[in-house]
Amino acid sequence: MIHSSKKNYLIFLLILIVVLLGVGIDMMDIDAAQYASISREMLEHNNMLQIFDAGKDYLDKPPFLFWVSALSIKIFGVNNWGYKLPSILFSVLAVFSTYSFAKLFYNKRVAVFSAIVLASSQGFILMNHDIRTDTILMSWVIFSIWQLTCWFKEKKWIHLIFGCIGIAVGMMTKGPIALFVPIFGFSVHFFLQRKFSMLFKWQHLIGIVVIAIFLLPMSWGLYQQFDLHPNKVVNGDTHVSGLKFFYWTQSFGRITGESNWNNHAGFFFLLQNMLWSFMPWILFFLIGFFLQAKRIIKNKFRIENISEAISFGAFVLTYIALGMSKYQLPHYIFVVFPFASIITADYIVNQLLTNETPNKNFINLYYFHFGIFVLLWMVLIYLLGFTFESISWVYPFLAIISACGLIYFFSKNKIQNKLIAMCLYTIIGINLFLNAIYYPTILKFQAGNNVGKYISENKIPLDKLALYKYSTWRSLNYYAQGAIKEIEDSTLIHPGDYLIIKKNDLISLDRQQVSYQILFEGFDYPVTKLTKDFLNTAKRKKSIQEISLIFIKQLNKNAIAKH
Repeated sequence: MIHSSKKNYLIFLLILIVVLLGVGIDMMDIDAAQYASISREMLEHNNMLQIFDAGKDYLDKPPFLFWVSALSIKIFGVNNWGYKLPSILFSVLAVFSTYSFAKLFYNKRVAVFSAIVLASSQGFILMNHDIRTDTILMSWVIFSIWQLTCWFKEKKWIHLIFGCIGIAVGMMTKGPIALFVPIFGFSVHFFLQRKFSMLFKWQHLIGIVVIAIFLLPMSWGLYQQFDLHPNKVVNGDTHVSGLKFFYWTQSFGRITGESNWNNHAGFFFLLQNMLWSFMPWILFFLIGFFLQAKRIIKNKFRIENISEAISFGAFVLTYIALGMSKYQLPHYIFVVFPFASIITADYIVNQLLTNETPNKNFINLYYFHFGIFVLLWMVLIYLLGFTFESISWVYPFLAIISACGLIYFFSKNKIQNKLIAMCLYTIIGINLFLNAIYYPTILKFQAGNNVGKYISENKIPLDKLALYKYSTWRSLNYYAQGAIKEIEDSTLIHPGDYLIIKKNDLISLDRQQVSYQILFEGFDYPVTKLTKDFLNTAKRKKSIQEISLIFIKQLNKNAIAKH
């Protein structure tokens, strides 16, 4: 599988097809849709240094994602492609940087397979259609480590400059973690090589200056928007320093307790989520990681000069830092996926595939994966065939053929190649069906994107539009191309207004003898939180909210006043 260049190109092509299919999936609330809405709003205000969300001061994520997305939206328009393209391009940079970094220490086979492992991991595929800051952060982190490694090896100033630029822009993407991951990786690497002097070079001062210069625009924007206005109410508080929030509270405050964010996630929360997000390679990674740790301990915490421990150090210390945080989400671990991919590829290529005769442990590993993958295909067939009536019977039939092909085709190959091919076949095949068929079907039940597109396509005036007794969806603001106001009082309704309203509240308008025309009807469900009831066609109606977009023709003021 990884001996043939043609097969490798085919693998990357298939993964690219899966990723591009994800472009057609509408933005999911909350994060991806919120970031898309902020990017559109930044373009609308023509202010790149101060960030607003639905007209309110925004202090959470740094601006780089919004900058590049706003530029892309300006070129390609307010649509899925406009928002998602920059992150997809950066994911390509992440794959290339992973390959280039691995090639500095390993043979080409390991380098190529490192890139394949990263690109085919479930988290990587997911982050390319549910776009957040993590895709770009991961890209800048592995790019900066690749360039700084070239600097330590070749002493060319251009690599030091590029490496520090990568750190700075990574910090402008998601904060100080972009600085600390390289510090963690190189500190462990040079400690194990006993090359302490490499950590204290005068040239690093130049690198610090480069980082500081590139951080100036963002820092100036934060200072202008928040520090100069201590009486502003930001996230419920006054006297909020944007600079302190970004450089300290948002990251370190989650460890010290200064940050209000706390979901009581435990130390193993991220590892538990890697069980799905680093599929299908998670078991290979855990074995490779354990063997590498065992080897380091056995060698009394020393490695040879030609060996590499940057990946190991970057993963371990970053995980410890993230695991200590009082607030964690599954995608936080994505930043170290390139290093997990290298550890995985090193184990698979140099140990798993070198044995001509597989031992008992390998055979057990093969049958375990076979069972898991058959189960995944069965789940996919169930989802396609029994959860949504709108999905044609053709697609579960194709999924059945694909699953049978998994069993038949790979039964004729050498067991080592069978295992790797089975991993790739399953992850690519399942995500092909999910991105092309299943996710678009689910998004029909998210109100914001559907009613937002109707509003934009029919040029409904936003100044006459309101959400009635309903909180706004970020996807609505993006696809409708404007911030939609919210009202709670029926006395604020006037003839000529447009309302987005729940079915129950529509009944109350009937009681108030309001004359209206229904323009659009749809459903509302938080699609990132799937439940058994929602996936059950018989029970779905009870778990979704029916909404309508109406045009107010006439009011009975006496009836409204009495009500």
